[in-house]
Parts: sequence; structure tokens; C-alpha cells
Amino acid sequence: MHCYYFLLKISSLLLCCLTLIAFQAQSQPQKPEGLALWFTHPAGTWNEALPVGNGRLGAMLFGDPDKERLQLNEETVWTGNRSDFVNPQARGSLKEVRALLFAGKYAEAQKLAQQTMMGDKKVHSTYQTLGDLQLDFSYADAAVSDYYRELDLETAVAKVSYRAGKVVFTREIFSSAPDQAMVVRLTADQPGALTFTMKLSRPGNKASIKAANGEITLSEHVGNGVGVQLVARAKVQHEGGSLQISGETITVDKANAVTLLITAATDYWGSNPAEISTKQLTAAAGRNYEELKNRHTKDYQQYFKRVDFDLGTSQAIYFPTHTRVAAIKQGNTDPHLLKLYYQFGRYLLISSSRPGGLPANLQGIWADGLNPPWDADYHININIQMNYWPAEVTNLSEMHMPFLQFLNDMRPDARKTAKDMYGLNGTVAHFTTDAWHFSETYGQTQWAMWPMGMAWSAQHLWEHYLFTEDKKYLQDLAYPVMKEAAQFCAEWLVENPQTKQLVSGPSISPENTFKTKDGEIATMVMGPTMDHMIIRDLLSNSIQASKIVNTDAAFRRRLENILSRLAPTKIGRDGRIMEWTEEFEEPEKGHRHISHLFGLHPGRQITKQSNPELLEAARKTIDYRLSHGGGHTGWSRAWIINFFARLQEGELAYQNLLALLGKSTLPNLFDTHPPFQIDGNFGATAGITEMLLQSHAKEIQLLPALPADWQKGYIHGLCARGGFEVNIDWEGGKLSKCTILSKLGNPCTIRYGNQVITIQTEKGKMYQFDGSLKPL
Repeated sequence: MHCYYFLLKISSLLLCCLTLIAFQAQSQPQKPEGLALWFTHPAGTWNEALPVGNGRLGAMLFGDPDKERLQLNEETVWTGNRSDFVNPQARGSLKEVRALLFAGKYAEAQKLAQQTMMGDKKVHSTYQTLGDLQLDFSYADAAVSDYYRELDLETAVAKVSYRAGKVVFTREIFSSAPDQAMVVRLTADQPGALTFTMKLSRPGNKASIKAANGEITLSEHVGNGVGVQLVARAKVQHEGGSLQISGETITVDKANAVTLLITAATDYWGSNPAEISTKQLTAAAGRNYEELKNRHTKDYQQYFKRVDFDLGTSQAIYFPTHTRVAAIKQGNTDPHLLKLYYQFGRYLLISSSRPGGLPANLQGIWADGLNPPWDADYHININIQMNYWPAEVTNLSEMHMPFLQFLNDMRPDARKTAKDMYGLNGTVAHFTTDAWHFSETYGQTQWAMWPMGMAWSAQHLWEHYLFTEDKKYLQDLAYPVMKEAAQFCAEWLVENPQTKQLVSGPSISPENTFKTKDGEIATMVMGPTMDHMIIRDLLSNSIQASKIVNTDAAFRRRLENILSRLAPTKIGRDGRIMEWTEEFEEPEKGHRHISHLFGLHPGRQITKQSNPELLEAARKTIDYRLSHGGGHTGWSRAWIINFFARLQEGELAYQNLLALLGKSTLPNLFDTHPPFQIDGNFGATAGITEMLLQSHAKEIQLLPALPADWQKGYIHGLCARGGFEVNIDWEGGKLSKCTILSKLGNPCTIRYGNQVITIQTEKGKMYQFDGSLKPL
């Protein structure tokens, strides 16, 4: 056995060496130590293509020398519309469902809830592709060599280069936020070498496509008229050569260089998409390529450059990205790939979530076809929340705003659902929503009978305040949304006739099931642990917020009373945190959701500082799930990284990070559920941050979960609650230096291991400490 393992290792090493020699002989990468995803072949599938985006307008770049495909997206291309589908029987059956659950008649209660509480969602809604831009090139049968394709995270510019015959061709692609346009630059190192045909298309063959005056216009009312009206435009600016229009295509012949501009808009925001896209195209066309690129880069880097991260490097940097991902699966270490993966998460957030737009959906903004997985919607039982876990901590607070504003926009429908479905005040939302902000529930009770979507999401409103302490934001946006969510929860809770404690229900522990004493599989209970953790979090945050904005004293006292009666988190006989009110047998012992650890992360109810007994129970809960195959989806594994970081188990957090890269990462570094789902990327970036910095327990904790493999490194520009920006350097596995910038002038408690100091800071002042937390 040992001999076989040794031979396997030798074979792997020999293969790597031969590959390295062969690759270096063929083509040396342009900047191997930079932050770039790079490949020596075109994308064969969508999962190998490279994403660009400006928050709203995105594309996946395939990079085929002969037939380039840019798969395009615009964040508001949605089918469906605003509609109400509350089950009219729900309000009347609520009392009976609760009575059955309290009586232990779980299967009977579930059957009744399925019939009377699930809505009939007749209008299907889904996010969709905008379409494809295709470029068909002519090289007179010249052989293609020296191929190179990259996505530079430092500039947010994708690039393709190759040699066809004796000519070197280059493509640069980026999506500009300042100019609200996609820009494609085509060049050759010899004059008159660019000849190609361009066309726009959209699946379904229902789009109207017209070519005139050097432009192609694509328009469609999506969803067979039940959805948005979209307009996309592509303009050709050629330097030298000639241009011809034939039907729906444009042909460029023997040009020296070409710039393509793509704009798109829909009527989602109430504007005329034809006018908007034309205005954007005209404005972009008024600038030359270098100006467009400089404006784009400057805008992007103001966000991206805030965080600098390094774990060292290795010879792996000389290999293409997909090869490095494959090597991780074989147990190889690659510290630079971890840095690349971390910053790729930040890149994706900047590129898919900008102020004034919609939040990043289940696939960010990058989705192919007319029927993406799970409609690429906004699942609010973990997925969209995970999308925004890295926003504040990785210094991208502005990118959080689309989600926070989205919650405010949900309030009218969420208010109506609370009243129509349950007869209660406040706002409620269930397991998912879409661009039309629906809050009703539909489908199977196993995932749908969960009224905590708005309550959980409201945590993000408070988190943004904790990092920024923006009181105007708190008063105008955050607190009103939090208050209505808290109002619903306050009215939703009922007294358990046996314990006299307040419990939530009917509800579930998201998507999980249990076995009743009669051997039946059920999912609904009164008082699931996650509900109570979320409600405790929301009510506590709302109390604090109401004090800060100095309002609703009576409501605040009511919430305080409710908190004193809310059923607590309990530990079972086996030492694990109980998921339900009883210790049921679990049919799926390795279930992907570990919802009853919300209080560990993203909540702050379970900490080493306040309740180590719950921390130990949380550890046993995770161990149990993992020992039965848990963490088998990308986002679930990402959540586990954050759990272990909060447990301050650096080695286990690191092992799960490697497992995520090895088992749930596609060649282009996209996370896979499977299939592609972007939350795992965001969750992992947040998890790495939690390994290096935590501030949820009323102190800034440095390197709380540093693994042994990360002996030397630094991370600069992270953010901590209370308005602090933190730089951390370590060497030999220990803190060497820490710098803290106080943005607000708050008191600051800093912890490293068992060392704790508290300082009173001044706004705008920087404080430096050595590895013993002594001032420098």
C-alpha cells in the first residue's frame, strides 16, 4: 500500500515536471505572479469561460480563435410579473395546524398545511440570458498557436491572444460601470489582418434583430410577453478596412483594429430601454478605447485595491488555473491559488452588485439560456445572505446596498402576505423571491413552510450599520425594515402549552426532515431552533436600533419581554445542539443545511467569550454532519468554513477550504452546487476572512483560526465592526504586526490569543502594534 502510494506520488511529480517543461517551451504566461486566472486553451464549456461584469451588464468570454462567443447578461432580464398567490385558506387553517403540531401529529399537520397554506404560483418567473455576441473570424486556414486567455482581477479586463499564421491577434474585453457598456477591443500586430462577421442572437428565436449604420439591435418582450422588454445594441468602430451589412450581420474586412461597444437595458425600472441603450451607446462611442479602459480601471480599482492579501507563492503559479485546481484535488498545496480564489470572490461581488441595481442572484449576473438552475432567483433561506457575507468585512460595503434596498422594496408585498396569509401585522417572506419581490410561499412544505426569510435578511441591515454607524441610513432605511420584520415575529410567536415558552411555528429547519415516533417522515414543528435564533437576533438588533434612533420605546419594551420568554437553544443527550423541539431521528444525517447553527454563524449568539458550552455543542453538531457526508454542496462547504473559523479551529477551516476547492470548484473557479451557484464563492471569501479577523463578539480578534500551513503572510484593508480598518501581518505562524485605522473614533478592544488590550481611538488616526499588542 505504501509502495503504491510512493509510486503514485513519483508519477504525479514527473508528470508535473514534464508539463511544466512543455508549457514553458510553448508559452510563458505574461504575469504568473499577478492576480489572473489564465488558460492555454479556449473554453470548451460555459464552466471554463471567464466572467466580466459592471454590476449590471455581464458576459462570459469563451475565447475561441475562430468563433468567439460572448454570452451576455443584464441583471433585469426577468420573465414573470408582480402577482399575488396567497392560499385563501391559510389564515383560517393556521390555528388547526398549530394544534396538530403541539399534539405531535406531525404528518397530519403537514398534510393540512400542504393543502391550505401553500400558494398556487401560476406565473413562472426566471432570470434569463440577454443573448450572445458571436464573432466569426477568417484566417485563410492559418494554424493557430501560442494561445493564451486570462482574466486579470487587478484591472477587471479579460484578454485573449494567439498567433494565426504569422499574425498575433489580441482581444481585450471589459464591462465598464462609468460608461455602462461592454467594450471589446480587437487588434493585430500587422495591418489589415482583422476580418470577421459579427451577429447578435438570443435563444428561442423570438427576438427582433436588425443591422444598420454599423450597429446591430436586438429586442424582445421576454417570457412570451410576460416579463421585461429588452433592447441590446452592438456597435462596430473599425480602424482601416471596410464594413458591410448583410441581413442581420455585420462583416468587417481587413481592418487594422476594431472596438465593439455593447449596451443593453430593459423596462424593469420603468424607463424606455431603446432610449436608454441608445443614450449609453452614443456616450460610450464618444470616447476612444484607451479613455474607456482607463475610466473602467480607475472605477474598479477604487474598490478592489482596498484589500491586499498574500500567503506566499510556489512553482504552481507557472501552471494554468484549471491545472492548479486539479492539483489541489490531488493534495498539492498552492498558497497563491488561495489568494487568487479569495480575490476572485471580491471581484465577483464588485462585478455583480453595484449600488442602484438589483442584488446578485443565485448566479451573480452570469446565467446561460432561458431556464437557468433554480431560475437563478433569490433564495432567502441561505443563498442570497451568503452572497453578501463578504461585503462588509472585505471592504466592499457599497456593494451591500443593492440587497439592503431590495429588502425595502419587498416590504409592500411582504406586508400584504403577513396580513392575508396569517392575519398578522409586519412583514414576512418565505424561502425564496425574485425580481418582482414576491413574499408568498408555494411548493412543498419541506422547503416552503418557513416564514423567516425577511427576518434573516434583516440581519444584513443591522450588520451594515455596525460597520458604518451611518445613523441616517439606520433611521431612513434599516430600522423601518427591521421594525416591520420584528413586528411580524412578535405577533407570530405563540405560547407552548406545555413549557409556557414562546415558540415559532408552523415552521421547518430549512429543507431538512425528521422521523416521527410512528416512523413517518415529517418536516414541520412548533419551535425549530433556527427560527428562534433568527428571531432572537432580529429582536435584539431592533431593540438596539430603536435606542439609537430614539423611537418606539413601548415597542422596544414589548420585544424585551418577548425575548425573556423565547424558547432557548438546547443541547441534546448526545451533546449536539437540538435542531427541533424533540430529539428526532434524522433520515439525512449529513444534510447540506446546518440551520440550527445560525447562532454560531452568521449570528453571534454562540461565542467562546459568552457560552463555551454551546460552542462545544456546535462543534459536535458539525462533526456529526460531516461524518455522515455533509458539506457535499459548494455553498454548504463554504458555510462550514465559516463555522470552523468561528470555532477557532484553523486546521479544520483550512481542510474544508481545500475540500471546497477540490470537490466543488469548476475550472474557471466558479463554485458548483452542482451546478454553478455563486454563493459558495462568496461564502468561502467570507470564511477566509473569518479565519484571519473576527469582530462579532465586541472585540477585534486577530488571527483567530490561522492554520499551520499559513506560516507567513499578510492581509491589509479588512473591516471590523465599530468602524475600523485592519492590517494584519504574521510570520512563523504568529502575529508580527497589526495596524488599525479608526474611521469613527470609537473605543477598540483588540485580542490576539490570550492577550487583550482596549484603547480609546481618535477618528482618522492609525494605531500600530507588534505581535504582543504593544504600541509601535
